[in-house]
Amino acid sequence: MATKSLIVGITGASGVVYGVRLLQVLSEKGIQTHLIITPAAVENLKIETSFNLEDLKKWAHRTYDINDMCSPIASGSFKTDGMIIAPCTIKTLSAVANSFNENLLVRAADVTLKERRRLVLLVRETPFHEGHLRLMLKVTRMGGIIFPPVPAFYHRPKSIDDIVDQTIGKVLDLFGVDSNLFRRWGETSMEECER
Repeated sequence: MATKSLIVGITGASGVVYGVRLLQVLSEKGIQTHLIITPAAVENLKIETSFNLEDLKKWAHRTYDINDMCSPIASGSFKTDGMIIAPCTIKTLSAVANSFNENLLVRAADVTLKERRRLVLLVRETPFHEGHLRLMLKVTRMGGIIFPPVPAFYHRPKSIDDIVDQTIGKVLDLFGVDSNLFRRWGETSMEECER
């Protein structure tokens, strides 16, 4: 079986930890990753985490400049299993929804959609107004999956890491990657459900 290959985009929305954890897990699983990170996301790494760009590059198979429109992932002839943007800003959502291929991140997402590969956007904004919802509906109709990182609590998280892991585990389920990052519904005892 061929090794899975995923494009990972990280934008400047709050919640850059989702992209960081995604890269860590994919690296641990031996899945080839092609990383595109926006300048704002690099700044958010400094604000929200103790990681830096060099840490992320260690987990990625290859890292691309946001403006490198000649890179392999800008073409549908370069095979991947799909793309995840974690987190995804409203600006990036808007660009994807309107096929506004101003940079490699949006172009790679557009290629993913046109080749009918799986595209998952962890849209990180709250609350949403009608314009945001229309953009999400538009991407959904184009074949993308809108996946706001909304936490679940049935697995009884004890930390922020547990909450992040549950979201990343659910995202990876969409690509057939069993991450074992969280306790699934039904894996709780009846005693816990009756409380």
